[in-house]
Amino acid sequence: MNQSIVSLFSGCGGLDLGFLKAGFFIPWANEYDKEIWTTYEANHLDTFLDSRDVRKIKSKEIPDCVGIIGGPPCQSWSEAGSQRGIEDDRGRLFLEYVRILKDKQPHFFLAENVSGMLHEKHSRAIHNIVSAFEGAGYAVAFKLLNAMNYNVPQERKRVIFVGYHLDLNKQFDFNCVSVSPKIPTLQDAIWDLQDTVIPALATNKTNAEACLVPNHEYMIGGFSSMYMSRNRVRSWNEPSFTIQAGGRHAPLHPQASKMLFVEKDKFAFDDHSLGAYRRLSVRECARIQTFPDNFTFHYRDLSAAYKMIGNAVPVNLSYALAQAIYQDLFATDERDRQPTTIQKQMSLQLA
Repeated sequence: MNQSIVSLFSGCGGLDLGFLKAGFFIPWANEYDKEIWTTYEANHLDTFLDSRDVRKIKSKEIPDCVGIIGGPPCQSWSEAGSQRGIEDDRGRLFLEYVRILKDKQPHFFLAENVSGMLHEKHSRAIHNIVSAFEGAGYAVAFKLLNAMNYNVPQERKRVIFVGYHLDLNKQFDFNCVSVSPKIPTLQDAIWDLQDTVIPALATNKTNAEACLVPNHEYMIGGFSSMYMSRNRVRSWNEPSFTIQAGGRHAPLHPQASKMLFVEKDKFAFDDHSLGAYRRLSVRECARIQTFPDNFTFHYRDLSAAYKMIGNAVPVNLSYALAQAIYQDLFATDERDRQPTTIQKQMSLQLA
């Protein structure tokens, strides 16, 4: 039986896809970034997308649900960002999440954020956030997870918070989340896409009409000194570097040789590389984030595409977490454990 949940700070819906695959239903979601709306609505036909600022949405306007999921904006917690944490307006959006949680009182919640949140300088803020979740009526567990251990071909560390309502008298156990038997590689994820990629148009406008594979185009342009400060190439037999939210910082395709060390904070391209150096395409980044190929991204500028993909929760990581929650709270008989037709279809798409 599908369980109804709502999605906050939805982005393009990577977290949502994992929960759908695990047996949940999402009738309502919220995302404020207008560059994402078309992509979300085109790929989540059964979900109403509320595009208002979450601070202006009254809790009574949100459907009742058994769970709330979402990743509040992470820029203020990022190790590469300002690290202003809870003092930043985006950091305070966590409190909006807590406000809705407190008013709706679902069985559970799940929130995701960047590893920078666990930096020592944010220890007081983390304590306050956990206390706020507990004050809303939840037993809270959180842990730093690496997505590559959950069938994602990418090293990606993220903090996951899961809370169970105190009335349930139990706490989420991260040891119950299924770990994949092997770490998938770039070859597993994108080997078949080598011969169909195309560059973006001038000023990195989409060249969608020329794409034989939807969204299989890559950002063009030079590389900053910061980008050239370390190797950006992973081999075919390795998982990808983290897919970031900025296209100019996208990892390089594994067809090229690894970059050469010159001196501290300075690398160079190998002139003898058998393959050219180029950024991973939008579709390749989506594959590495474990989005299915029938999930299409809509944009004019490639920067918007890389941003929505890089900010997403990898679908397979979401599925592993959602499956553990579903089994823990809702799979009370053998019938609940049998996948629906939709779940079987999604399993094939996301494999």
